[in-house]
Amino acid sequence: MQIYKILRRPEWDAFVAAGEFAGAPVDLADGYIHFSTGTQVVETAAKHFATESDLVLVAFDSDALGASLKWEPSRGGQLFPHLYRALQITEVVWDTSLPLGLSGHIFPEGRL
Repeated sequence: MQIYKILRRPEWDAFVAAGEFAGAPVDLADGYIHFSTGTQVVETAAKHFATESDLVLVAFDSDALGASLKWEPSRGGQLFPHLYRALQITEVVWDTSLPLGLSGHIFPEGRL
């Protein structure tokens, strides 16, 4: 199953340049990298990135992330994927810009 990480453009650019990503500030503070499933990512964007326009939606294969990926209760008791290690650029399945439209972020059709 694919899971998703929303990154600000500078975070994505740094990830691509370094080949590794230890996490955004919230991830570093919490001790793991936050992800969302396809059914959770729209709400995640609205809750945490409501006014941000220069974002990148990055997809990962949950199985390929191995034993460091844990499914833990979070918002509303839902299980969210949390990764307890740095990400590698080779683990990215696909990425795309996540523009902000008049009524929220515009997600790619047929990709979630």
